[in-house]
Amino acid sequence: MFSSAVPYKNQHYSELKSDCIKDKKLFEDPEFPATSASLYFRKPPPGFVEWKRPGEISNEPHLFVEGISAHDLNQGVVGNCWFVAACSCLALKPDLWKKVIPNHKDQEWDPKHPESYAGIFHFQFWVFGEWVDVVVDDRLPTINGELIYCHSKNNNEFWSALLEKAYAKLAGCYESLEGGNTGDAVVDFSGAVAEAINLEAEAFYKDQEKQDQLFEDLLKVWDRGGIISCSIKVCADPHEIELKMANGLVKGHAYSVTAVKKVRLGHGLLAYFKNETIPLIRMRNPWGKTEWNRAWSDSSEEWSKVGDTERGNLGITVEDDGEFWMSFTDWCQCFTDADVCRLINTSLISVHKTWHEVVHFGSWTKNAEPLLNRCGGCSNHKRTFLQNPHYLFDVTKEVDEVLISLQQKDIRIQKKIGRGDNLSIGFGVFKVELNRKYRLHDILTQQCVATSTYINARTVFMRVTLSQGRYVIIPTTFEPLTLGDYMLRVFTDVDSDCRELTEDKPRVRCWSSFLGYPQAVSHVYVHEAEGLCVSFTCFRAGADPYVIIHCEGRSVRSTIKKDTLKPEFATSGVFYRKKPRKPITIEVWNSNAVKDEFMGQVVLSGSVKDPSSPQRLQLRKRGRQQADEMPGFISLRICTSTQLTAI
Repeated sequence: MFSSAVPYKNQHYSELKSDCIKDKKLFEDPEFPATSASLYFRKPPPGFVEWKRPGEISNEPHLFVEGISAHDLNQGVVGNCWFVAACSCLALKPDLWKKVIPNHKDQEWDPKHPESYAGIFHFQFWVFGEWVDVVVDDRLPTINGELIYCHSKNNNEFWSALLEKAYAKLAGCYESLEGGNTGDAVVDFSGAVAEAINLEAEAFYKDQEKQDQLFEDLLKVWDRGGIISCSIKVCADPHEIELKMANGLVKGHAYSVTAVKKVRLGHGLLAYFKNETIPLIRMRNPWGKTEWNRAWSDSSEEWSKVGDTERGNLGITVEDDGEFWMSFTDWCQCFTDADVCRLINTSLISVHKTWHEVVHFGSWTKNAEPLLNRCGGCSNHKRTFLQNPHYLFDVTKEVDEVLISLQQKDIRIQKKIGRGDNLSIGFGVFKVELNRKYRLHDILTQQCVATSTYINARTVFMRVTLSQGRYVIIPTTFEPLTLGDYMLRVFTDVDSDCRELTEDKPRVRCWSSFLGYPQAVSHVYVHEAEGLCVSFTCFRAGADPYVIIHCEGRSVRSTIKKDTLKPEFATSGVFYRKKPRKPITIEVWNSNAVKDEFMGQVVLSGSVKDPSSPQRLQLRKRGRQQADEMPGFISLRICTSTQLTAI
């Protein structure tokens, strides 16, 4: 996977290193030179900057000193606590950091063979759906001989400073890392799916049931290798940024979650028999100091409720190292935002739940012909909304959880030219006809089942439970005529056949003149409405009915309703009709292991107009039929349009 990473700026690490060793010189990166342009575009660092190599800063430089740890890192003068928090999370996940820092043993300094050192390093990031290999030289910015940006506590360790330099190269300069989102950096380290949770708006601390469910979700994410971070929102006052509060927490500051645990209370064997636990969460301040000082802080009396063995397992230390525990209730009340990054398991062989993933890349684009625009804005703009891209997928299980992630391109590199703000993006999910295969053109005939929030974040995520059927996702910007690129990721339990809908109507082909051209479009909806539903009067204990809608040789079949004489269907079909006067037939069948049994049908005249309310029509069996065997009634709506573009 990582051997095929795309070289950033077409710089190949192995070739550049070989050339430097051959020429007996240290690498100097022409794509990210040791100049002011690589440092800032507006606000210079607080002092005279000298670029120094690790050997000029330390007598014994190493990539790692005694391995890699979340405690290695300290934030520098640039306001990128979000990135440092992500690095702390990364350090806890060996499978991840070994991907981000490839061949880490080969990149390490070798004092026995100094001639093999070329002053060049490389790191790999997941950038908009692909892994990118970023090369940097080892010249680092210092003031008074000390590193001014992210650095390790140990002066001989340089992995974090070099990793930050590679990330700054992607962003254009170090200052472009000022302000950001921890979840975005975690995604860049892993390819995870990020979900932003507004702890303040959801008020989990007031609702114990919601709080318990959130803890179980986070515990599952953590146990399966996910990464979690959190922060406290700053109000309008900019002076509140990184303001320490009385409880020890810092506003406008990103914290990395380093553990999610149910901690056992009690001492000795009694603790195991009682099995009483409390949900706790552990965090780390990227500053490497300044901790929470209330309940469950390092030296609080609450820890007396926990036995020595359990405390030893948790690694409790009473020192200001930036890492601390909190009760989950306090965490929900004190923090306002959390970023939950799930490492979605798509492996074919796994003991854990696996997901089927589909990825689509697209753009919101403008065209000279307005109907060909793909930038219609959100659903507030009803006239243009359906001009946006459409993606169709099927839910084949009776009920299934679907994960949807919409990510826009990282435009941080444009900060240097006065831009670089994220677009406000989101998406809607619509349940459509079971046989739909063309774009939507009439939103009134569709059912919106879910709408994401619209926010100027890099990623918008949704978890939604959907019933069996066909759906369309419409990703949009908030305002019309806003241009940009996006990546849509859809995760389902089984293959959803997710694909983009690009055509507006059936194509005219060379044989269409013989077979006929479509002249009208009809929607048929069989569903419960106004208290009416498909019902039966039969001499039997129950039935397993389903509905088939027929139109001009094509049909749509509903799901089977098990063991009921009063099924409720929500079945719809869309038909492109070459002969609008021909009837539409709706049949009701009973599913049977040997042979399905015909229950009755309704034949609709092709001239039926669009009624304002559903019709209650009597089902008829083919051939002779006794009155007491009449299969019942069906409630349906048929909508016919003579314009192919008004779908």
